[in-house]
Amino acid sequence: MNDANNVTKKKKLATLWLDGCSGCHMSMLDMDLALIDLADIVELVYSPLIDNKHFPEDVDIALVEGAVSSEDDLEKIKLVRARTKTLVAFGDCAVTGNIPSMRNRFKVPDLLQTVYGSVAIMPASDQGVPMLLPNVRPIGHVVPVDVYLPGCPPSATLILRVVQDLVAGRVPDLGPRAMFG
Repeated sequence: MNDANNVTKKKKLATLWLDGCSGCHMSMLDMDLALIDLADIVELVYSPLIDNKHFPEDVDIALVEGAVSSEDDLEKIKLVRARTKTLVAFGDCAVTGNIPSMRNRFKVPDLLQTVYGSVAIMPASDQGVPMLLPNVRPIGHVVPVDVYLPGCPPSATLILRVVQDLVAGRVPDLGPRAMFG
């Protein structure tokens, strides 16, 4: 039986993705039963896995998947950084720009012309489609990052260890367990 003095307050955990494939989130779900243990130490307050439309204030840990490629991504990552104590670049796209940054070789108008084929049907911000930035950037080039968690995607075991370390107040030692690709 827990009394009020022995109950440890759960850390607020948020996850989100910017320009990426959601593979890091899929890897997180691969924790399987460990997700139940994780629920004992964290409260998931924002994620594509839950229905919360607004990023909350005072988040302890945020795992951010994907690169910054649009005005919408830029706005989100700045808000997340302002409201988060420990920001984790979650996966290779967040750490290096990875696949999304391959478009950096092309100018945005040329890219849109190639993809959509006609200026008349190109998306615009007034149509609800975020405007693309001139270049895709990893999140650490836009805001300060506290922990870099490489992998495409990182393994479920590594994600769990990083979250557990951060909840316990330890700096994660990724060592040879973390690698790109």
